[in-house]
Amino acid sequence: MKLDLLAPFESFPYFTIEGFKQSLDIGEDNAQKIRQMLSRWAKRGHILRLKRGIYMTRRFYELHRSDVGLAPTVSAIILPQSYLSLEYVLQKDSILTEVTYPVTAMTTKNTRTIENPLGTFDYRHIHSRFYRGFTQKEYHGILYHEASVAKALFDYLYLRPLPRKLRAHMDNLAEDLRLKIEGISSGDREEFAAYIDLSDSEKMSFILENFQRTAWQH
Repeated sequence: MKLDLLAPFESFPYFTIEGFKQSLDIGEDNAQKIRQMLSRWAKRGHILRLKRGIYMTRRFYELHRSDVGLAPTVSAIILPQSYLSLEYVLQKDSILTEVTYPVTAMTTKNTRTIENPLGTFDYRHIHSRFYRGFTQKEYHGILYHEASVAKALFDYLYLRPLPRKLRAHMDNLAEDLRLKIEGISSGDREEFAAYIDLSDSEKMSFILENFQRTAWQH
């Protein structure tokens, strides 16, 4: 089979093995041959394997590799029941600036890491009562969800252990954690505080009090 069979999928962010088989009107008798062919194409770089059974054409990737929405969309394709958060959002909003992070997201499903030719995609588990605080976006017909700055900050701190030495003194915790949060709006601060009330966490209450006394005192 020739590579021009990929042409119908070059305008979409992904295709599945099942979708490819249906486009060729191929029955189950030849299903194994299709899987082997796609596997060969992936090894040769003609297509990119996003995860088992899901691919992106090299043509689509080359045309859209610089798009802001590409990585978030791939994250949603890999695990639809997730929303972008943590380091990905905080770095995007210049709250974390020092290093480059993988694409990070939250899910009520199990924690996992997926690596593919487009990068590393980390998914962290969170309780269903915290599965909120995000907006829906769209890229080439694919929906993905992204946390607000306040929710991303909450998720980041809620999942991160706070060393005892940082709890024992009255210094600026944001500086200790290298978080640039001074410019966060009053609305985002109120939203952040609301998530802390929801969490009923002593650690998170301590963090909020410290932020209000230091980084957010004006």
